[in-house]
This record gives sequence, structure tokens and C-alpha cells, in this order.
Amino acid sequence: MKIVFLDVKTIGEDMDLTGFDELGEVVKYGYSAPEEVPERVTDADVVITNKVPINENTIGTAKNLKLVCVAATGTNNLDKEYLDRRNIAWRNVAGYSTETVAQHTFALLFYLMEKLRYYDDYVKEERYVNDIIFTHFEEYFTEVYGKTWGIIGLGAIGRRVADIAKLFGANVIYYSASGRPAQEGYHQVDFDTLLTQSDIVSVHAPLNEYTENLMNREAFAKMKPTSIFLNLGRGPIVVEQDLYEALASGQIAAAGVDVLCKEPMSEDNPLRAIKDSRKLIITPHIAWAGVEARTRLVAIILKQIREFFECDILQ
Repeated sequence: MKIVFLDVKTIGEDMDLTGFDELGEVVKYGYSAPEEVPERVTDADVVITNKVPINENTIGTAKNLKLVCVAATGTNNLDKEYLDRRNIAWRNVAGYSTETVAQHTFALLFYLMEKLRYYDDYVKEERYVNDIIFTHFEEYFTEVYGKTWGIIGLGAIGRRVADIAKLFGANVIYYSASGRPAQEGYHQVDFDTLLTQSDIVSVHAPLNEYTENLMNREAFAKMKPTSIFLNLGRGPIVVEQDLYEALASGQIAAAGVDVLCKEPMSEDNPLRAIKDSRKLIITPHIAWAGVEARTRLVAIILKQIREFFECDILQ
């Protein structure tokens, strides 16, 4: 068996991948441009990728290919109709990053809510040395307790964020963009209600026809001027120009973003213009990438390959 990693750097060079060596020949490429893929997968039995497009143009030459493993939950990069026509199986990985994404959601929130950059700078710039009083009130902050937290997308991550928010004393409501029935134990509302009532809005939804450009100028206009917006879902759920205008005009108080429409960040991204860390923090798509989460990811992919070929042999 030949296993080809097309973009292994997206998993992290600190991950132990020796388990794959037990299955056969393993070839690892740090990154693969689409035009490089055909030659690299010609004799592959298994392809492992995160973001590389998998379609007729990239894997049409792969005559031995039996399984494509996506090192992520999202499968937007797969042409599933083509894979079906070729009788090539595919697997993605779900549930591995729930804890780390939920944790990062609160990291972004507290950074913004408690003005941590400002207070760290205040001390590091020596302004606290021999100050007049023992504390400093220049930037105020409030509690999560008693706030209304609106969640867009109540999957595994959304539910975990909701449960933690409740422990902090927040009133949690959620909106299902796809219109799924209400989930027991959680308060479902319509979109306008979520926007107008929430002090914190966090996105944990997939990108699809219901969520693309969901957070636009009209949506931000309905939010409270004191509200904090967090996007831990997918970049294109947000119209970035509209988010920029909402922040620049004070329509909303602050935003924390881990995903962008184009990644890595493009030069023409309007959010680049906002340098005030009290208004905006952007992290480079790292919410999913805790060490434990990536370790689980690797273990799940390894198990998927083993189980697939064991079943194949049995058949």
C-alpha cells in the first residue's frame, strides 16, 4: 500500500506519524499546489489531505486510488460526484476538535471583553510602576454572568460552547440557519431575535447555502452597539467589508475572528485596517489546532485507513 500526504504541514510537524509506516510506503509532501498533485498521486492507494482540491484534474491520473482521507471535518475540497464515479471512498474527521475550538472561543472572548492587550501593555510599558493607586480603571470590563449569548450553529462545538457559557451564568439562545427542529435543553430563536437580544454572538456553523454571507451589513445593524461578535465557523459566513464597517463605525463593540474568506489572509482584506486590539483580534485559523486535537485527528485517520482496508480484504 502507498499512502501519500499532500499537505502534511497543515497537520503540524510535531505530530507522530510513524503509525502509518506500519501500513506500507508513506510519502509526505509539506504542501502541494493543484498542478503538482497528478504526478504525486499516480500510484497512491491512499491520499491524505487537508485543503488540497480533490477532483478529476488533481487525481485523474491516480489509477490505484481507493481512499481519500480529509484531515479535517469540512469536505468542501472534495468533488464527491467524481469520487463516486471512480468508486473511490472518502473519509473526514469529526469531533476531534470540539474541546479546543470551544476553548479558543472563550480565549477570544476574554481577550476582548477584559481588554487584556491594553492591561498587558499598561504593565509592560512600565506605567504600573509607582502608579498612584494599586489598581487601574482606564478600560472597564463586564461579566459574562447575566449576558445573553447567541450561538449560530448548534452542532457539537456549538453545544459545548453553550454548556460552558451557561456555567458562567449566561443566558444562551441559538439560531439554526438550516431550520432544523429545536434541540432539547437549548432555546432556539429566529435570526432577528438572536441578533437583537445577544450581548455575545458566536458562529460555529458550517459553510453552506444557508450560512454563506449570513453575517452581513443588515445583520450587524441589528446587533447591540455593546455586543461582541466571534467567528469560529467559516470565513465566508461573514461579509468582511461589512464587519469592518460595523467595527469602524461602532455599530458593534468588538470582534474575534479565527477564520477568513481567504486563507492565508489576502492583502486586500478590509480587516487589516483595524489595529485597535480592543476592537478586533484575528487568529490564523488555529482554534482547531490544540496538540491534543491534532493527536486525535492523526489517530482517527490511521484507524480509518486500517478499518477500510480490513473491510476491503474481508469482502
